[in-house]
Amino acid sequence: MNFDNKLRQSISETGSVLCVGLDPNPFFLPHIITTAYKDTATQVLEFCRGVIKASSGYACAYKINTAYFEALGNSGFEILGQVKEMIPPAKIVIADAKRGDVGHTAEQYKSAFFDVFNFDAITLSPLMGFDTLKPYLNAKDKAIFVLTLTSNKGAEDFFLRPFNQSGNLSCFIAENLKKLAKVSKTSLGMVIGATQDTAGPVLNKFPESHLLIPGVGAQGGSLKKLETVLRNHSGIPLISISRGILYPEATNGFNWKELVEKQSFYYHQQLQSISQKYV
Repeated sequence: MNFDNKLRQSISETGSVLCVGLDPNPFFLPHIITTAYKDTATQVLEFCRGVIKASSGYACAYKINTAYFEALGNSGFEILGQVKEMIPPAKIVIADAKRGDVGHTAEQYKSAFFDVFNFDAITLSPLMGFDTLKPYLNAKDKAIFVLTLTSNKGAEDFFLRPFNQSGNLSCFIAENLKKLAKVSKTSLGMVIGATQDTAGPVLNKFPESHLLIPGVGAQGGSLKKLETVLRNHSGIPLISISRGILYPEATNGFNWKELVEKQSFYYHQQLQSISQKYV
C-alpha cells in the first residue's frame, strides 16, 4: 500500500488527523514509572507503551522524536525499534529525525529509517541543498516531510528571510518541493508550524502537499487560525501534539494513562472541524 492510501485509510478509521508526538523526556516521566524501573531506557520504553495504548484509538499517526532515543546511548536504537513495533501497523509512523546531508550519507539515513526500522516517513532538513533529498525520492510507499516553516521562534533567522523572487526562504522551499513532487515516487510533504501566522503564502506555493504541523498545545498554536489557513489546502494535514498529550497535569499519580487518554480524546474532538474534511 502506498503512503497516500495508508494515510487516508488511517484517518478514515480513526476519524481524525491527530498525530501523537512521542517525545519521552526522562525528566517529565510519571513518578510511578521512574520508581518501578531503575534504568532510563526501560522507563522510556514503558512510558511509550502506555502512551500508545492510551492514545491509539484517537490518533491516525505517531511522530517519534529520535533525539530522545539517541540520548539513551547504546540501547537507544534498540528501544526505538521496540517502540516503533508497539504502534498498530495501520497507523502512520514518522521518524522525526530532521536529517539532511550529502548524497552518500543521506543514503545511509534512508536505509536506516526506511529499510531497517521501516518508518512510513521521515522529517528532513533541506538547508544543505535539494540534492540532499534525492536519495529519498524512489520509495513509493514512503513519505518525507521537509522542514519548510518551523514552529520555533528561530524560524525568523532563516525561513522568514526575504529570498530571491519567492518572497522568503519558506516560499522558495515550497516552490521547489512542488517541482520535485512531479518526478518523485515518494510522497513529498512539508513541516509547517501552527505558530506561524504567515503560513498562508507558503501553502499556496504547494497546495497539494501533505503537511506535518507541530506547534499546537504547549507551543500555543491556534486551531482556529489553523482551520482558516487550511481551508483551501488540498493536501492532508497531520496535526502533531506531543507535550499536550504526554504530560497532562498530575501525571505522577496512578491514573496517568487515563489522563493521556483524556487528552488524546480532547484533541481528537478539538480537531473535528479540520478532520471531517479528510474522513
